[in-house]
Amino acid sequence: MDPRYIKLATVLTQHSIELQHGENVLIDAFEIPNEMVIALIREVRSSGAIPFVTIHHGRIDRELMVAGEKERFERLAEIDLYQMERMHAYIALRGSANIFEQADVASNIMTMSNAMLRPILDRRLNHTKWVVLRWPTASMAQQAGQSTDAFEEFYFRVCTLDYGRMTPGMEALKRKLESTSNVHITGPGSDLRFCIENIPVVTCGGLRNIPDGEVFTCPLRNSVEGEVTYNVPSVYQGHLFERVHFTFSRGKIVEATAQGEDAVLQNILNSDPGARYIGEFSLGFNPHILEPLKDILFDEKIAGSFHLTPGQAYELADNGNRSQIHWDLVCIQRSDYGGGEVYFDGELVRKDGIFVSEDLQMLNSDYLLAGGI
Repeated sequence: MDPRYIKLATVLTQHSIELQHGENVLIDAFEIPNEMVIALIREVRSSGAIPFVTIHHGRIDRELMVAGEKERFERLAEIDLYQMERMHAYIALRGSANIFEQADVASNIMTMSNAMLRPILDRRLNHTKWVVLRWPTASMAQQAGQSTDAFEEFYFRVCTLDYGRMTPGMEALKRKLESTSNVHITGPGSDLRFCIENIPVVTCGGLRNIPDGEVFTCPLRNSVEGEVTYNVPSVYQGHLFERVHFTFSRGKIVEATAQGEDAVLQNILNSDPGARYIGEFSLGFNPHILEPLKDILFDEKIAGSFHLTPGQAYELADNGNRSQIHWDLVCIQRSDYGGGEVYFDGELVRKDGIFVSEDLQMLNSDYLLAGGI
């Protein structure tokens, strides 16, 4: 057994979901090595908990989806919800030999599938302890422009780090956001204003996603005004989107474009009424993640980035928006990506990806990396 598998399994069970004796745990395994699944089962049992496992394969999942059988989706949703209602915790490791495996699944089938599975996702998000992470594959290394071995070393270094050094800075950012009413974001192709008054703020230090390093809240549903341009490519529903640009009026996306994928973008935003409203705003600061990998669980944590998410709001930081989608689109504001500013109630708190507010400088990469992470 690769000792890195054992270390990662320990982080996930003991830190991320703080597993307790007698709890039921669902391990959702998507194209990952059997040895990693076995490592997780053993760690779950060593905590006195009870492991359950589902195995997924991209090509098989696509084949099951492509016919669009409504009855199958309905029965699958019933079965999966029954299972999730009996789980105390959830661990998902998601590998993929081909991130575009679902590219030829019709958009109406994707919409139907997402709608049917929404209650399972809501149950998992709001009623279990959960953590979700990717698995390092050769295709993921290719996306990152790295060798397979180099990417694996990067992956396990980031995923098993000690997040404790982030805690003081995250708590300071949480307090600052809680006392903020209005946010103003500027940058190339972006001039955006919204209100976050009385919306809860959540720190993310390895408890729900691995890797981690963000603090999120949510705009008031009808408060978003202006425009935003995302400079990080995003793979969503089997399609690659680049240079996504939104224009907002009274919280709603009224104009939307993307290089080469405008029609698909419109289909996603027309999934339901909530898809054109924002369900999350977050600032990312993981010092090890600097470049886009076309994988959202990494890209949303990029140092010096923010993401502004069309669709479903989390109940932990809720503005009431409901949707079958939740699409974390990312913009990097470091100077090497064009720069940009973030203001809280008129105060400049981050410029060109660097926190300038004195109480937040512990979230800058030079401080975080000085601690050996």
